[in-house]
Amino acid sequence: MTCMPPHLLDDTETAPFGAKEARAVVGAVTGSSGAPRKVPGRSSDSPSSEATAEMPSNVLILGAGGQIARHVIAGLGRDERIRQTLFLRNTHKLNGSVPGNARVTQGDVLDETMLAAVMMGQDIVYANLTGDDLDVQAQAVIDAMQAMGVKRLVFVLSLGIYDELPGRFQQWNQAMIGEYLKPFRRAADAIEASGLDYTIVRPAWLTDEDGVDYEITAKGETFKGTEVSRKSVANLIADIILTPSLHVGGSLGIDKPGTDGDKPAFY
Repeated sequence: MTCMPPHLLDDTETAPFGAKEARAVVGAVTGSSGAPRKVPGRSSDSPSSEATAEMPSNVLILGAGGQIARHVIAGLGRDERIRQTLFLRNTHKLNGSVPGNARVTQGDVLDETMLAAVMMGQDIVYANLTGDDLDVQAQAVIDAMQAMGVKRLVFVLSLGIYDELPGRFQQWNQAMIGEYLKPFRRAADAIEASGLDYTIVRPAWLTDEDGVDYEITAKGETFKGTEVSRKSVANLIADIILTPSLHVGGSLGIDKPGTDGDKPAFY
């Protein structure tokens, strides 16, 4: 498999990257624990009564070993009304940390039989996948959902798939990861044409800041900042899972306010 750049790697098991890039993503940005910023569709840390009323009971998480996914799993693990199915290729990525409301299945989304088995009876699917065959993986997920009658999908992709970044940041991002984004754009096209109730999430360059602070932009709007914490992305995803009517049919750019520039601060 082609070596993917660090921005596109939430699950580093899928494709390795070098020490310099690892330091940039994991350690170069100092932590921030500022108060969460309120944005449209952003709930508080505790689900509202409205969210609780429409909360799905069965959630399938594909690529559950990824770092964003693990934040989502931990957050959903506090609610006993939710049943999580964690689907991943290597269960050791969970480091033995599995909430009481979750069951773990080892497998590959390209295994049609296995994917159909875990898809059965689910209310919502959250896909945290990556790779240079992401478009193929996305189509496999779409096919399984359609076959099993599951409608609600949250799928994480990347900034830059619509050439939606401003000025020099667009040029820099294209030079850095433009070639890698092609299967991500094909995945987006397939999801948007699927007839599913989807939400696409397009994060800025990822950091491990210990804080939740983000803003969102819609498809067709110019992307804003250059970076965002994994915890912020996980917070948005958890909000959508807890309130599935949020952002249906949306393709959401997500960034940390105030990080506008020609490239992320850690480059």
